[in-house]
This record gives sequence, C-alpha cells and structure tokens, in this order.
Amino acid sequence: MSLRDFLVKQLIDVIQWTEAEDDLLAYRYPMQDMEIQNGGQLTVRDSQVALFVNEGRIADVFTPGLYTLTTRNLPVLTDLLNWDKGFESPFKSDVYFFSTRLRMDQRWGTATPITIRDKEFGAVRLRGYGIYSYRIADPKLFYNNVSGTRETYYVSDLEGQLRNTIVAKMTDIFAPSEVAFVDMAANQGKLADQIAGELKPVFAGLGLELAQFVVENVSLPDELQQVLDQRIGVNMAGDLGRYTQFQAAQSLPVAAANAGGAAGVGVGLGAGLTMAQTMMGAIKAAPEAPAAVAAESKFCIDCGQSMPTRAKFCPKCGKAQL
Repeated sequence: MSLRDFLVKQLIDVIQWTEAEDDLLAYRYPMQDMEIQNGGQLTVRDSQVALFVNEGRIADVFTPGLYTLTTRNLPVLTDLLNWDKGFESPFKSDVYFFSTRLRMDQRWGTATPITIRDKEFGAVRLRGYGIYSYRIADPKLFYNNVSGTRETYYVSDLEGQLRNTIVAKMTDIFAPSEVAFVDMAANQGKLADQIAGELKPVFAGLGLELAQFVVENVSLPDELQQVLDQRIGVNMAGDLGRYTQFQAAQSLPVAAANAGGAAGVGVGLGAGLTMAQTMMGAIKAAPEAPAAVAAESKFCIDCGQSMPTRAKFCPKCGKAQL
C-alpha cells in the first residue's frame, strides 16, 4: 500500500450520527488519527445539532441539514494543515453531536422531607414528587458548562444534578411561603408554575430549556398524616364527645377480629365497656316515662301478660292474681 493510498483512507467523507442509544445527550464523533476531507458531507438530522471544535475553540454550530464542508465554511479555522498529496486540503476538528429532542418523563422527588413552618399546623415536614421534561437549547453552553470533551454524555449523568437543583428550589419556595399545607396540596398546578419559574434560569445556565414541570403529589410523612387525619375526624364530628363515641364504635370490629388472644380479649372488653358506657349515657339522657303510666298496669304471675293493676284474674290465661 502506497503512502498516498494510506493517507486517502484516513480521510472522512461523510459525518453523521443516528442516535443508537436512547438516553444519549452528547456524542463525539470518533476521529482518532483521521481527518475531514475538504468537500466532505455533514448530515445533521432533525432534533440534532453538530458542533465543530478545533484546538479547544468552537469553530461553528450546524443545525439540521446537509452540509458540504470546506475551509471557507469554517472561518474560525485559520491555521489548517494543508497536504500536498494530490487531494484537496484536509483538516482535523473534533465534531460533537447533541440531541435536542425533548427528554420526557424525568422523575424528581424529595429524598428526605422538607421542614417548613405552616401557618395552621406549625412546623411540618413535606414530601413531594413529580415529573419534568427538558431539552438542549444552547449546545455551546452545554458543551462549555456540562458535557465538555467527553466522548459521550448521558441523561443519567445529568439526572442527579437536576433533581437536587429542583429540591433546593422547592425548599427556597416553601420556606418563606405563607400558604397552608392543605391549600398547597389543593393548588399543585400553581405550585408547579411557581417552581418552574425559579428553575428555568438555572436550566438556561446549563444550556437547557425546561419544557414542562409537574407536581404530582405533596404529602406529609406517614406519622404526621395520621395526626392530620385525626384532626380532620374531630372537625367532621363537630365536638370531642361525638368523636369519642365514633372511635368507640370503630373499635368494635377491631376487637372482634382479635378476640382469640389475651390482648384481644382486653381490647374487646375495653371497647365493650366503652360502648356500654356510651349507651348507658344515652339511656340516662332519654326522657323517663311518667310514674303514673307505670303504676296503672301489672303482669300476670303465670303467663306474664300485661293487665290492669286492679284485675283479679288474667284476661289471657284466667289465672287468679294475688
């Protein structure tokens, strides 16, 4: 193989990227010791941008389209190596492709609860989670601030940074907020818009565009949620006495389900006594029958039939009365 044949084989005529991996954000075209043929073809597909970098300097950015590469198309490259080997001036640059399509269904969530001061419940801890979507909007910024000269840069490489940034902004918004938790949970759309407004400049600084931000849920930890549920129960009952009666009625099925063990017996007895006391209180509270009504009748000593007090014989069985 002649030197000329060897050199010709080191020239790249077509540069393109087909995004073989779904979550790849940035890809450096494999150059090795090869050079780009002057007059070669560059194909940039929809949802892609190509970035030419020469000796650490960004030469040009190519949006979707088909390009014929010549040194005249890259005005920043002034000191290119020209080969006098029977073919037109080749040049060598690093070519980076960036995927600009929307990255959807990215998950965010609070790893630990966020402590805030609620105007109704005092200091509470909140959890939240949801989804967001973004895309690369400025390849130059993304290259300079994020991906750099790496051969590949994936969505997963950026995920932790974005998620922690979202949680930090949530904390900044929640901390001075005077909106009660119950109102916050009922207006998740407005809350999402407020968080997105704080996040968009941060994303833009990384060369990204925040396309959508959704708050799916804002909740309390389990132990605090139980306390909130009890408080709601009291408010629904109207007063503590009625709520206590309700709790006593609710405890009966639980006691019956655990009647097999000693603890279950105790629970059952306690629930039964509570219910009995409740029922006795209701009976005592009921109006008593007039004494005159009770005194006007008696019962047969044989069959138990109700009969007038002065009757000598039972009208049903005929038994003589004492």
